[in-house]
Amino acid sequence: MFSHVMLGVSDLEVSRKFYDALLGTLGLGPGVANKNRYFYRSPGGTFAISTPINGQPATYGNGSTLGFSMASPEQADAFHAAGVANGGTTCEDPPGYREGPAGKIFLAYLRDPDGNKLCALHRPAK
Repeated sequence: MFSHVMLGVSDLEVSRKFYDALLGTLGLGPGVANKNRYFYRSPGGTFAISTPINGQPATYGNGSTLGFSMASPEQADAFHAAGVANGGTTCEDPPGYREGPAGKIFLAYLRDPDGNKLCALHRPAK
């Protein structure tokens, strides 16, 4: 459905360090620079960070969450830990399993250095 997702950031190098560590837990290499942006490409799509091209401050979307699919709870924990160790902040409940209408899922939430809300999500096999 999506070709790419791009988030606005205020400090490109601080965010590059954060996302290089975070996305490294998913097996992605460091971001590839292109002017005021970094791109992270995978077979499933592209994630990018950019300073806003309109010159206005980068802001996060209140109520917005960007979810990343995880292969295991351990990968979700590593994703969360890498984010917190590189300038992110934990939010919501601690990483762990939750029961919901769609069944049991493992979630780990954090915010990037600009306040964008991220979620690591693992759906166990039924």
